[in-house]
Amino acid sequence: MPREAIFLECAECGTRYYRTTKNTKSQAKLELRKFCPECRARRPHKEKKK
Repeated sequence: MPREAIFLECAECGTRYYRTTKNTKSQAKLELRKFCPECRARRPHKEKKK
């Protein structure tokens, strides 16, 4: 089963800084708290397609 490439976009400013992969069987949207260099703080990042 191939993995799908996704980008993580900051919920506050919309910057796409992180790229990762996820299992194609997973239906839930991925959301992680990551550091955003634009906001200079840890913010939730949500999954976005290319």
